[in-house]
Amino acid sequence: MAHENQHDTLRIGIAGLGRAGVSMLPAFIRHPGIDVVAAARPDGFGLDTFARDFSAATYSSVAELCDDSAVDAVYIATPTQLHEAHAVIAAEAGKHILLEKPMATSMIEAQSIINAAKKNMVKLVVGHSHSFDPPVREIRKIIATGRLGPVKMIHNWYYSDWFYRPRRPDELDSSCGGGVAMRQGAHQFDIIRYLGGGMVQSVRAATGSWDPARPGQGSHTVFLEFVDGAAATAVYSGYDRFPSYELTFGVMESGEVATADTYGEAAKRLMARRSSIDEVAVKNSQGYTGLTSDFENKSHQGFFGLTLVSCARGDIRQSPDGLTIYGESVKEEVTFPMVESPRDVVAREFYDCVLADQVTVHDGRWGLATLEVCLAVLESARTRKEVYLSHQVPVYE
Repeated sequence: MAHENQHDTLRIGIAGLGRAGVSMLPAFIRHPGIDVVAAARPDGFGLDTFARDFSAATYSSVAELCDDSAVDAVYIATPTQLHEAHAVIAAEAGKHILLEKPMATSMIEAQSIINAAKKNMVKLVVGHSHSFDPPVREIRKIIATGRLGPVKMIHNWYYSDWFYRPRRPDELDSSCGGGVAMRQGAHQFDIIRYLGGGMVQSVRAATGSWDPARPGQGSHTVFLEFVDGAAATAVYSGYDRFPSYELTFGVMESGEVATADTYGEAAKRLMARRSSIDEVAVKNSQGYTGLTSDFENKSHQGFFGLTLVSCARGDIRQSPDGLTIYGESVKEEVTFPMVESPRDVVAREFYDCVLADQVTVHDGRWGLATLEVCLAVLESARTRKEVYLSHQVPVYE
């Protein structure tokens, strides 16, 4: 059973102090009700610096972290194939859980996590995913008003350098939760499900492995049909060729503006490395090295590729400073200030879920439903058949 929190502060321990864990730290720091009190990383990289910066406890295992009575909740940002084991350890220790995407490598593992959280009466939120992005949330608000009519089509197309960034072998292996459909699809399908109301009926997909020197699934083309008949496409290429920022006003995923030397940099750096051991070393070095701000050099909201939503009476797309609404007779620009990052939204939703007992969209069932789409993409690509889904849940408004 979760221990009683007698204060208004949520004390978080970070399980996995790699790139994902580091990326969430600025949002945790900015939230007035969250304290970062501990971290665990098996290889010890960055733990001394982390302990100094946060006056925090550090551990070599997630189990030790979860034994710390000063920790109320654990952000699990370990490799996907370890999510089930680490989430169950956290739940059994009475810790609330913020779990990185994808939720797990299989539906059985994901359901095990949900069961452990329920049994031990702890909160479970799955994120970060890009359905937390403020522009995506603003699109959903417009859809929910009904003024443009029901959603008819959704498209998310993203061309990036993901496949050529420094990777451990498991990050390119779909059986370990790696590859584009699992790692990036978890973002795309979350966006599409969130905007379309959640209830995807079926998936038909093809995946690509185009580089013999780098085995793994680096692209996908997916057609999704919702229960209400709305249709969606998700296109992703991680091969660092055509960049989606040419479709998104030159703005990249985290909100920075592309420059002339941006093109092809990940592929060039990968070719310059001598061996996979060098690559793993680079990946491992991307852990915690000190406090940073995720608003540096970012003058716009981030674009996770091109997202375009077509409703019965209008279309909506993201613009550099907000949204563009293409109505029946008027084109309208909606702007909103960049006052919080997507991860600020994650931190707030998790805090409110735990301490205010608020219902969250991104609970375990939502995470499992998005994982179901990821796995269906792989199955459809393998069998060349349409795959029907059975674990989808609607958006909680």
